[in-house]
Amino acid sequence: MTLPAVLVTGGATRIGAAIVRRFASAGWHVVIHYRSSGTAAHALAETLPSAETIAFDLNDDDAAVAAITRLAVRLPDWRCLVNSASVFDYDGVTELDPATNRQAMQINALAPARLSQGFIAHATSPAVRCVIHVTDMKIENTNPDFFSYTMSKHALASTIGMLAKGHSQSGVRVYGLAPGAVLASHDQREEETEISHRLNLLGRKTGADEIAGAALFLASGVLSSGQSLFIDSGQHLLDQPRDVIWLAREQAQPSVQGATA
Repeated sequence: MTLPAVLVTGGATRIGAAIVRRFASAGWHVVIHYRSSGTAAHALAETLPSAETIAFDLNDDDAAVAAITRLAVRLPDWRCLVNSASVFDYDGVTELDPATNRQAMQINALAPARLSQGFIAHATSPAVRCVIHVTDMKIENTNPDFFSYTMSKHALASTIGMLAKGHSQSGVRVYGLAPGAVLASHDQREEETEISHRLNLLGRKTGADEIAGAALFLASGVLSSGQSLFIDSGQHLLDQPRDVIWLAREQAQPSVQGATA
């Protein structure tokens, strides 16, 4: 293996798959992580010049760390880890659901933190090595919805500066990548998605390709470690009282009522 390598967790679908495609088009060997999306992961890998798949469950972070330790042995130019996999389940600010919270903290915070430590400890590329945490613009523009999810993304974001400072002498860069509303999520209808994706300062839809391009840029290592990029058309600069799913639903409701009248 002579190509620079990147591992993208949750790389089989959605934003993770967009990141995989962008790195592959730039000449990287991509390792597509999946848990239950094996069919999608294998199909994606077959379309790319240099790719492989890897399966492990982020609920078992010991096994996940062991998997990337073995991967480091096989990939001498493994340069980048993108922690993209996450869960996005609802609970509210007045009624935290303990099971939802434990799952969110495990998948969205604990597992990527441990994977990052394993990557930094075992990947041996002589080039700049980078960890990229995919967080969320919610770390700046908070609202009461998806309480445990948002808590977990704040926890993940807190590790960026700590890891960056802890490895400041090693040449490792640690970054955050914070998307806004990019793809349909939760139980959104199409008309609601069209509205919610434009609830930002620029009034435009941010594309998954923009997130992927930002990830590739960060992997170049030209930014000082510890920084985060917000790719959200300015959504994080707003103060939205609820998640855009419900803000868009309120705006879409009159048109739905008119159509059924």
